[in-house]
Amino acid sequence: MTQKISRRDFLKLSGAGLGALALMPRMGINLDKLFDELSRPKRLPQFPASEIIGRVVDPDIDLRSRPTNDPNLNSSIAKLGADTLVEWNREVIGSVIGGLNNQRYVETPNGYIYASVLQPTRNFPNTPVTQMPSGQNGFWAEVTVPFVDLAHEGTVASPWLNDHIAYNFPPRLYYGQVVWIDQVRASNGFAEYRWNEDANGHGYGYGAYGEFFWADGAAFKILTEEDVAPISPEVAADQKRIDVDLDRQTLSCFEGATEVFYCRVSTGIAYDPETGQISDKLATPVGNLLTHWKIISLNMTAGSFQSGYSTPAVPWSTMISGDGIAIHGAFWHNSFGEKRSHGCINVTPEDAKWIFRWTTPYVSLAQSETRVSLPDHGTIVVTTKLTF
Repeated sequence: MTQKISRRDFLKLSGAGLGALALMPRMGINLDKLFDELSRPKRLPQFPASEIIGRVVDPDIDLRSRPTNDPNLNSSIAKLGADTLVEWNREVIGSVIGGLNNQRYVETPNGYIYASVLQPTRNFPNTPVTQMPSGQNGFWAEVTVPFVDLAHEGTVASPWLNDHIAYNFPPRLYYGQVVWIDQVRASNGFAEYRWNEDANGHGYGYGAYGEFFWADGAAFKILTEEDVAPISPEVAADQKRIDVDLDRQTLSCFEGATEVFYCRVSTGIAYDPETGQISDKLATPVGNLLTHWKIISLNMTAGSFQSGYSTPAVPWSTMISGDGIAIHGAFWHNSFGEKRSHGCINVTPEDAKWIFRWTTPYVSLAQSETRVSLPDHGTIVVTTKLTF
């Protein structure tokens, strides 16, 4: 039987009680009050003290007494809401029924959580600046805490923000996201940064909605050129190659015949979410793909109401096919090793950053993005698939 967690235990479990918000559609909510809350300045909460902090990425997730979802064992002891934060003790191999490859669970002080729905984050608060650096009209910044609440400024326009309002869920940025900051203020008793979602030409132009958000400056690390400095620039560009195994869901970077980097990925799903039928509609392309566009951060919006998505500030995008297929950071899941994207190659934000820095063409902070056109191209990405 699923038991209820006391308020005291839940606060301990979630770090600040901020994971308790249920994703339920808005019903009878006072809109004036809602929008007043949406624009109110917000400080960072107190996060759990563990070295790695797990963030629950989906609603209604099971906390289990043992690392298995076997219904015969009835191991669920509680349900956790999206953005619940937990102390991440270690990963263990469990037993997952349902056809998934990932058998990993995360052990917490209170029980076990399936690793695919738990983003590993860290809490590295920063000393924020209190005014815009001299001679700059903005800067790139990376979220280095589990999440930071946003205070909206102006007109609501983006699908993702409308979704948050409809479900009465607070708009936030998450660990690993990268945003363009164009203003700094300290009028509310603490330093706040304004995220310019349109970025004034510094990226985001693809799918952006031009909204503004204020957030606690302590959540953001100001990026420097060192953060994007090329990796192995002495290696000839034609000696760098990425191999992606679509069957095993892995990615390897090679310099000549030497593998220098390896990670798990999540590539395109093998079915159509609108029909539920097996389909290559969203499959990652197979073959020799060419890096031709790299951008530090990007708003990704596409698809229909039934199967579309609207995701702001997707970090470290390396485009390899058209304007829509990229290797990029994914902060909204931890299912690496399973197919689940709309065609892109999902990796962790940390892995995406490494790949972004290693591949050609190289991109500086001042550039923010770069494009090349055939016959010119950057690093070749070879995707292979043996099973059909």
